[in-house]
Amino acid sequence: MPLFGTALGSACAFFMKNEIRKSTECALEGFAAGVMTAASVWSLLLPAIDSSAKLLSFSFVPALAGIWVGVGFLLIIERLSPYDGSAGNCDLTDSAQRRTKVMILAVVIHNLPEGMAVGAVIAGAITGAGEVTLFGALLFSFGIAVQNFPEGAIVSMPLVSMGMSKIKAFSYGVLSGMVEPIGAFITIAAAFLVVPILPYLLSFAAGAMLFVVVGDLVPSCAGGDKAFVGSIFFLVGFSVMMVLDVALG
Repeated sequence: MPLFGTALGSACAFFMKNEIRKSTECALEGFAAGVMTAASVWSLLLPAIDSSAKLLSFSFVPALAGIWVGVGFLLIIERLSPYDGSAGNCDLTDSAQRRTKVMILAVVIHNLPEGMAVGAVIAGAITGAGEVTLFGALLFSFGIAVQNFPEGAIVSMPLVSMGMSKIKAFSYGVLSGMVEPIGAFITIAAAFLVVPILPYLLSFAAGAMLFVVVGDLVPSCAGGDKAFVGSIFFLVGFSVMMVLDVALG
């Protein structure tokens, strides 16, 4: 079900024009930054801290450790694989192309522990742990699917603006969500091994996403006469994702 939500969001690529104005580009990047920030807080960091409640005053430790491991991971990835311009004929600058590439990587990283979270809930329903019912697991999975809609969109739409075909951009968007069922399957198959480290995985993804937001998306539209567009859509994206996370749990 979560993968279906990602696919629907990725389909937004078919409604885009191949060339976009600077204001539209800022709106997309601002929206992506808002979505990723809200998802990092409500979908990742807060659940990671809640899952570590048994540590009492030190429940922040897994979240703090995971954040910096996620930041370090992206720093290493950027060092090892700088953008070389080989993705195709693009009208945007190399900086914009690199920014999009790193953002997509962050979304993929985020989807793995999110899929594991779904798997953990399903495993709880199957084993009877935590008083989780199958209906509750289904409802949780539906909530993640709805949250994945904007995430699929922020993967596929920037690729279209870079000159990629809409079908290929849609395919990349869907592929970014493929790690979720993989993560869910791994967690269900090895629930007792994976669940204890889930707080670290969740905060690892949060660190990676926040690194992209602060280091790439926000600075890209911080200057110029279109800065207000990015700021407005940052808050739009943040608000949308906050409502989805809180309402659908």
